[in-house]
Amino acid sequence: QVQLVESGGGLVQTGGSLRLSCVASGTILSIGVMGWYRQAPGNQRELVARIISGGTTNYADSVKGRFNIARDNAKNTVYLQMNNLKPEDTAVYYCNAEGLATLLRAFNTWGQGTQVTVSS
Repeated sequence: QVQLVESGGGLVQTGGSLRLSCVASGTILSIGVMGWYRQAPGNQRELVARIISGGTTNYADSVKGRFNIARDNAKNTVYLQMNNLKPEDTAVYYCNAEGLATLLRAFNTWGQGTQVTVSS
């Protein structure tokens, strides 16, 4: 079983920065994709950014140029550096990881979420 633990959320003013971290633990053979999603009240969960094991990244248009995703494969950790935060970035941010626990068992796991609140 694979677990994800997020940290780094909080309250910040408009224009401020936060750095989210997510560590994967458990039975892990390899992690193919790690990503961050967010969900604001009344909205569906949406992709913020994701990074594939080779380093390819994808970003939501709304965060391009402000957010940066990175991963440390040796530590099974993914980071999300969020700069120039806006009130519309306020949401619960969830970490997601897809990979192989064993050669015969894949996983797709979510973290418990961390609240990010940007005040105007």
